Amino acid sequence: MKKGNVKELITNNIVVVVLVLLVIGFSIGNSTFLKMANVINLFGQMCLNAILACGLTYVIILGGIDISVGSTMAITGILAAQAVLALGVESTFACMAISILVGLAAGAVIGLFIGWLIAYRGLVPMICTLALMQAFRGLAYIISGGGPVYGLPNGFSVLGAGRLIKTESFKTGIIPVIVIFTVIVVVIFHIILTKTVFGRHVFAVGSNASVAHMCGINTKMVTLKCHMICGITAGLAGIVAASKVNNGHPNTGDGYEMFAIAATVLGGTSLSGGTGSVARAMFGCAIIAVINNGMTLMEISAYWQKVVIGAIIILAVMLDMAQKGKADE
Repeated sequence: MKKGNVKELITNNIVVVVLVLLVIGFSIGNSTFLKMANVINLFGQMCLNAILACGLTYVIILGGIDISVGSTMAITGILAAQAVLALGVESTFACMAISILVGLAAGAVIGLFIGWLIAYRGLVPMICTLALMQAFRGLAYIISGGGPVYGLPNGFSVLGAGRLIKTESFKTGIIPVIVIFTVIVVVIFHIILTKTVFGRHVFAVGSNASVAHMCGINTKMVTLKCHMICGITAGLAGIVAASKVNNGHPNTGDGYEMFAIAATVLGGTSLSGGTGSVARAMFGCAIIAVINNGMTLMEISAYWQKVVIGAIIILAVMLDMAQKGKADE
């Protein structure tokens, strides 16, 4: 392989290279990092971010943004918990079914509302979702009465905290249910983006909305649907987060939007729109999870973790701008 080809291969897959280097570095720094128990924990840690990143990928490909997803998580988690209590169900299947239906419905409604404001009322995505982030957080506190919704049956916690395949070494189970659920969500939204006409329309609108409109694409409807998808994934992440702690809390998802945006951009989704991938966003999620997990094992302060994530977002944006500038030359 020629030197130029190797350099191009590394450049095109820089996120994978960074992930591998981080894994090697933390493995050397702490022997616990690659132990099975921690690897399983690592996959569980990246799940909420991965679900959020699925929907954000659609919105960012359009050239938009949604920083209200964390607050949406809180609302849907509370509504799911209240629905389970109100219906008085206890079985695992019933709790999971009700939670997922509530997450889908509430997330879709919230996403449609955001999409309508942006697509049909002309609001700027950043300002619109910044305002709604505050409004939804306040609404979460109002709905919950200012505190967590608790007293839920054990079946409610299975989606977020349950595990399958018990062994002598792992008496509670090896495979987290949350990982299986996340894989299903990721595969569905990856297929929608890459294998459907709607997915092609998303890329067309993100590349050039005016040209897409002249080609007969309903750009407003595409924007509306993308925000609905983002709302749905935030809703699903909300019920999973509530299930992990077996309660619906109004503070759920606080700050998660930054991690999800960072993961999406790290995965190669351009903030200027037109390019992106759900699958590659998962590598971004893995990088965020590895950094948080590795720094925790090395007993580095959580405050420094926030500094590192912020620096990563800046570097990812700079890389995105550099690649865009190179493409324009």
